[in-house]
Amino acid sequence: MRTTASILHLDLDAFFAAVEQRDKPSLRGKPVIVGGTGGRGVVSTASYEARRYGVGSAMSGREARARCPHAAFLSGRFHAYRDTSRKVMQVLRDLSPLVEPLSLDEAFVDLTAAGLPDLEVATVTAAGEELRRRVQEVTGGLTATVGIASSKFLAKVASELEKPDGMTVVPPGTELELLRPMRVTVIPGVGPATTERLRRAGIHTIAELELVPEDELVRLLGQAHGHGLWQLARAQDPRPVLAERETKSISAEGTYDTDLTDRRLMEGLLTRQAKEVGARMRKSGYSGRTVTIKVRLYDFTTLSRSSTLSSPTDDGGTIGRIARSLLADLDTTGGVRLLGVGVSGLADWVQEDLFGETDEEDDAEEVTLPEPPRRAWPPGADVVHDEMGAGWVWGSGSGVVTVRFETADTPPGPVRSFKVDDPALRRFEPPAED
Repeated sequence: MRTTASILHLDLDAFFAAVEQRDKPSLRGKPVIVGGTGGRGVVSTASYEARRYGVGSAMSGREARARCPHAAFLSGRFHAYRDTSRKVMQVLRDLSPLVEPLSLDEAFVDLTAAGLPDLEVATVTAAGEELRRRVQEVTGGLTATVGIASSKFLAKVASELEKPDGMTVVPPGTELELLRPMRVTVIPGVGPATTERLRRAGIHTIAELELVPEDELVRLLGQAHGHGLWQLARAQDPRPVLAERETKSISAEGTYDTDLTDRRLMEGLLTRQAKEVGARMRKSGYSGRTVTIKVRLYDFTTLSRSSTLSSPTDDGGTIGRIARSLLADLDTTGGVRLLGVGVSGLADWVQEDLFGETDEEDDAEEVTLPEPPRRAWPPGADVVHDEMGAGWVWGSGSGVVTVRFETADTPPGPVRSFKVDDPALRRFEPPAED
């Protein structure tokens, strides 16, 4: 553990929902739920206005609607989230070259490389406040919560204490004083199963966990997990901030609004995804040994199957053949709403022509495949009308799409309805990424 509070953790507040409220003036100050549309999905992010009604991430859309029926349920606009995230990550890199992104809305920053005059508490506090100001400036008003401490673990814990739009700095030497009253669930990796095991052993708080000998925790939880908890209960976390996180897998997946039941269609979709994964691997200079498919059934049960090759490959045809064989072992008769293919065990060399087959066979399989059904006008999607200008989909159904015409730079705008095939109305397509 460091002797200075020099690791910063930044977490953008209710990120997806906050981007939607920024870009849709009529939704500011109102409950917004990203994900969970159509009663089938799962909540990705809920605004703080929706959280007051008990809506949270990973909740089913059906339950979220029951708790907060007056919320705006939006399908999500990942191009907007990616664009906003890039701006935030650049602000972090302007502060320090040692930035470790964890997701679009979360990152660690090593302040020892920030060029600060010193790492005293007052200095890092001022740097954290300036960082939060800059994030709000470049994102058009989004807020971030910051934690600064002597380790990644403590910085992450600190960033949870003053949400939203706050900051906590843990002075060196006070780490255990902060941790001891907390529940063991603040420790990463302590989920429901581990919590129950600890509860049965009479362990509820970190103070109680700190008193347990390491060998007893190892006996209770296993070598790696037990040793890790023993360390974190004593605020011991030597992990560095890694500016370039290792790519562990490359994958592609799709979610469909109507359950897929045609086995040939599923195989074709896996083939396409496999080719996409292979192309991305070649572009990045990777190959991999383990092929995994992910299948989410009609009842939200998620299944995965994997197969490991003797040598790595980056060939989409090979990946596709393995993916299809893995699908053959699964019962999908009830319907499938998500399919995905991924490759892990990445390496920097390739075993050529692993099975001696050609891609042309797979290309022939793909040509006649129908496209899976997708919602044409998902709620929240950006649209443009030839006369009314830019707006977003309020809702659709029965051959009609309703649009509210407003942007981040306008006041709340008017609502108009059109036929779904109105030639003057079209989805906004962001520029293709390089």
